[in-house]
Amino acid sequence: MPDMKRLAQLMGELEEQLVVCMRCGMCQAVCPLFAETGKESDVARGKLALLDGLLNKMFEDPDGVYERLNKCLLCGSCSTNCPSGVKVLEIFMKARIILTGFMGLSPAKKLILRGMLSHPEVFDRLLEWGSRFQGLFTKPASDILGTSCSRIASPLLKDRHFVPLAPVPFHRIVPSMNTSAGSSGIKVAFFTGCLIDKIYPNVAQAALDIFSFHGIGVFIPEGQGCCGIPAISSGDAESFERLLSYNIKKYSSADFDYLVTACATCTSTIKKIWPLMVNPGSSDDLKSKVEKISAKTLDINQFLVSIIGVKPNNEEKTSTNKDDAVKITYHDPCHLKKSLGVSAEPRMLIAANKDYSFSELPEADWCCGMGGSFNLQYYEISADIGKRKIGNIKTSGAGVVATGCPACMIQISDMLSRSNEKIAVKHPIEIYAESLKKTFS
Repeated sequence: MPDMKRLAQLMGELEEQLVVCMRCGMCQAVCPLFAETGKESDVARGKLALLDGLLNKMFEDPDGVYERLNKCLLCGSCSTNCPSGVKVLEIFMKARIILTGFMGLSPAKKLILRGMLSHPEVFDRLLEWGSRFQGLFTKPASDILGTSCSRIASPLLKDRHFVPLAPVPFHRIVPSMNTSAGSSGIKVAFFTGCLIDKIYPNVAQAALDIFSFHGIGVFIPEGQGCCGIPAISSGDAESFERLLSYNIKKYSSADFDYLVTACATCTSTIKKIWPLMVNPGSSDDLKSKVEKISAKTLDINQFLVSIIGVKPNNEEKTSTNKDDAVKITYHDPCHLKKSLGVSAEPRMLIAANKDYSFSELPEADWCCGMGGSFNLQYYEISADIGKRKIGNIKTSGAGVVATGCPACMIQISDMLSRSNEKIAVKHPIEIYAESLKKTFS
């Protein structure tokens, strides 16, 4: 049963925020979805016009409103470039909660969000079983295209290429950790995130190697859950609030200086969406803990450069080193640059490894087309947006593309694999960790 009091409150907030939009159309120039479809209904201005008078439209055509509202990458390009400062993402999330409260979740989303994702132990167990049996339903793209991705055999899923689940998730490799601060005098809580835990445990291991090298204490609670972004993006406030409370309990049990993540989306969610979307009816204790943890949260690239002081390696390369250097480029994740303003730090981290030669990516901050569930619902449009990114990566001439978001890593890997491009996809902290291993040796 929806919380009608909260839905009414959200409706009021929505109406107050909508009047800020001047309908100037500046969002058209920066919207990756509009660039592909050219439809006014796909750009922020069109959606905001739709939401004006939502209460009436919700009763007249709830399915149509829901469809148009959900056809959005939530990349934040419109918000970042809006001259009126319209909080588009906040408006869309509130509107989705209102619509979901009115219509209810689809059976599939209810199963995924409330039956699986909001119960971390169940979700972990199911994905571990999935890892064991994924080979029965997929075939390695390396057998076809010479890439490291897999390909889903079913034509119903568009023959997409994807990075398979890791044989062993990170939470099995390191179930928990609680070490004291070393030479740095700093202790961090590390929020792994679902994609890094289950697909890229190598990224989490690189983070631990870096923390160890710099004498940083680490707290990892056992059984941490999803940050909640899939739930709140789907308008499922109930699952979001359950995951929020769950994670707050996990991380409030220890003292630490910063909460650090290697996932741009998790960082943005914890730092901005947790305090924004916490239920006003929640206890003051929960709201206080959310604010405290949010204030301590940093992206790992920003933490290492701004707090630990990692600097580019300015050692002059010999001609031999120059010839041997691997050309690398960098894609700016939307949630990292547009939401958090973190852009220079990942590049500085990459530059700390003298074995790489950096080449700037054209349109580095143009969305890769992933958009979380958008990729599942609108894969063909997602792929078309992704092709633009792959074209720019090829133009850069790089043999490696780095990015600070595991979702972007998945999308770019898919597009590169389908294009038969043998370009490696890595996280900036993997590049930096490589330089530390050489220091050790």
